Amino acid sequence: MLRPLGDRVVLEAQQEEEQTVGGIVLASNAQEKPQTATVVAVGEGRVLDNGEKLAPAVKVGDTVLFDKYAGSEVKYDDKSYLVVHEKDLVAVVE
Repeated sequence: MLRPLGDRVVLEAQQEEEQTVGGIVLASNAQEKPQTATVVAVGEGRVLDNGEKLAPAVKVGDTVLFDKYAGSEVKYDDKSYLVVHEKDLVAVVE
């Protein structure tokens, strides 16, 4: 599995089929990028200016909302993941 460094978080995007009002299913490349994902790995946290580590606010298994164009897509074991900085996460879905 991937182990993110620092304040990075590895996300697995939740794929949703998008339909138009007429019932037409849009191709995946025509859909907007999903903005919700499940956290699959979390880094150790951000190092502050005074040398202390700030623990991440999210944990593995959380469902989160993230900025639309945040992060980098990576493929690992034939799965696509998104690696983002914790600051790019907007909210935890409860």
